[in-house]
Amino acid sequence: MKRREFIVSSVAGSVGAGLANNPLTASSFDGTQPKPFAGRKILIAGGNFNTAFIRYMAQLTGKPRPKLLYLPTASADSANGVITWYRNCAPVNVEPSHQNSFIASTSQSRSWEEVFLPVDGIVCSGGNTLNQQAIWKAQGIDAILRQAWDRGIVLGGASAGSLCWFEEGTTDSRPKELSKVECLGFLKGSHSPHYDAEPGRRPLYQKLILSGQMKPGYACDNSAGIYFEDNLVKRVVATTPTAKVYYVSVEGGKIVEKVMEPEKIE
Repeated sequence: MKRREFIVSSVAGSVGAGLANNPLTASSFDGTQPKPFAGRKILIAGGNFNTAFIRYMAQLTGKPRPKLLYLPTASADSANGVITWYRNCAPVNVEPSHQNSFIASTSQSRSWEEVFLPVDGIVCSGGNTLNQQAIWKAQGIDAILRQAWDRGIVLGGASAGSLCWFEEGTTDSRPKELSKVECLGFLKGSHSPHYDAEPGRRPLYQKLILSGQMKPGYACDNSAGIYFEDNLVKRVVATTPTAKVYYVSVEGGKIVEKVMEPEKIE
């Protein structure tokens, strides 16, 4: 057994064990694409969902030129974020689009189902996770995203765009200090993005898990991420050599942080 497979398979039982039978080998990146998984797929990053992650998401769709949609709700539909999205997509053979959440019926001619369900992948922006969740619930977008996931549309994002898929996690969405936020719950357990980039993330995440206030889960450095099939970890990836992913849990009354060594994607 390779070292990486041993580390990850020991992380969380059947969740980590999915890596040992990983259908997405290095051949995915050298021109030989295996048959894509037909079930539910999510690709997250702790931060920096850049061109490399977009390229990987495109491969996960199994389409020669997939339709990828950007949903910038958490950033209040930031125009700069939308521009960056199209810039990051430019080197990849995809058909990019975006959908604002701050809309008016006079200018929004399609339903949410008509917007989200015909695409092959949906990338959610970073920003304020608490506001994102409230808007999605008020608009019914949360239910449509669940339909998209169930249909095999690849979901993903970084920061608020990674946290949103889990049951809960740590957020900077409220005043003064980091806090807990509850999210969609597609992925079981908890999540902490920006694990290496923001000093308060690691101690709070460990404190909440140790106290039982938060479920065990996955912490991602910026530029590192995880690909899930259903709720199984299938691949751990990164775009820089130092970025890591961790499974954080409690064993014997003590916090345990297990490194999940990533494979590099470009």
